[in-house]
Amino acid sequence: MLFKWIRCEVADRNRFDRGQRRWAELADVRGFKGQAGGWSRERPGQAHIFGFWESRAFYDSFMARTHDRLAAAQAGSCTEVRTTLFDHRFDVKTGFEPLFHDVDLVRIAHTRVRPERVEHFTLAQRRIWNPAMAGSPGMVRGFFAEAPGSEFLVLSMWQSTAERGKYRPEGLHRLSTRAEAEDDLLGLDGAMVELEPSWTV
Repeated sequence: MLFKWIRCEVADRNRFDRGQRRWAELADVRGFKGQAGGWSRERPGQAHIFGFWESRAFYDSFMARTHDRLAAAQAGSCTEVRTTLFDHRFDVKTGFEPLFHDVDLVRIAHTRVRPERVEHFTLAQRRIWNPAMAGSPGMVRGFFAEAPGSEFLVLSMWQSTAERGKYRPEGLHRLSTRAEAEDDLLGLDGAMVELEPSWTV
């Protein structure tokens, strides 16, 4: 599965919102699996869109044929748009599906990893961090994905902001030390995104 993460610095929220609703037409595109998005809690003018495709071939076909027409409805509403494509590697909880009806909040953890530490980082994510996150009752589903250039992303879906607030892995420093996170990472950022239901396809 291919995952598309879009970060938009929005200058005209109303125009952006109206344009985002036009993407409902994606439902009829072959290979499309789902899309959702919302506003950053930390940066109110920043929107995040999450798109899912069966494969890169289906995505490339959409970009060549349909994308520009749909995107035209939002032209001029953003000052900056950043897009990154990731390949799904494994689930945080089993059986991930791009469904959003039962979640209100999406958490993105975006990392850049030292090339020589990629194998170690991936193993630590699977064996140390995933069990800690999956054990939190408010975490509904999630996945771990990779982009070229030793770039990784963990997307987790939560029932609510309150439930995400309860996620406090016991011994966070101990887990980080055990995972040797400081040795693995070149950079870490992310976002807490409150979903806008009208953007879900």
